[in-house]
Amino acid sequence: MRYIVTTPWWLRLGFPNGLTWDIKTKEKILYLTFDDGPHPEITPFVLDTLKNYNAKATFFCIGKNVKQHPEIYKRILLEGHRTGNHTHNHFNAWKTSEEDWLNDVKEAAQWIDSDLFRPPYGKIKSFAAKLMLSSNPAYRIIMWNVLSADFDTEKTADQCFYHVQKHAGNGSIIVFHDSEKAWPRLKEALPKTLEHFAGKGFEFKGIA
Repeated sequence: MRYIVTTPWWLRLGFPNGLTWDIKTKEKILYLTFDDGPHPEITPFVLDTLKNYNAKATFFCIGKNVKQHPEIYKRILLEGHRTGNHTHNHFNAWKTSEEDWLNDVKEAAQWIDSDLFRPPYGKIKSFAAKLMLSSNPAYRIIMWNVLSADFDTEKTADQCFYHVQKHAGNGSIIVFHDSEKAWPRLKEALPKTLEHFAGKGFEFKGIA
């Protein structure tokens, strides 16, 4: 499995303009994000863990999962977190026609009322990005600058925590996953991340 844990400037040059990779700030603030939920068991664990640290986060949800678990999606919002569109079926933009992919985004929007969007696998075509950024209302396309790699079954929870500990700083957008694939690593790496950075005086916020 090939991926880069951080997103250096040269990597971002290969993506369309206008994408958000981090939040510029001098304050000790981190932006935890969770992809692919809601999940009936894992998302409640994430919410309970965040509550223990008075932490807010942003959940990039798959439309079909919201449709299946509306009560969990409602809980995310009621507890003060942000949500974002992560398409309805988690299609790969590089393997799907732009028309089908954009229709999938629209289908998810029937269940997810948000101006935030994150493309599955971090893959998006230039035309689709320009269309979404200029639509009315426009989307904000949220990427990341720290990947926990909790989706990687060859990683340990400690390795995922290490990725975040080493690379995260003021204004970092960090990716975790509230999914079954990530669960063996998430359940240990997330509490360690919150404890570590809370101990250093960081605050955890949702993306405004």
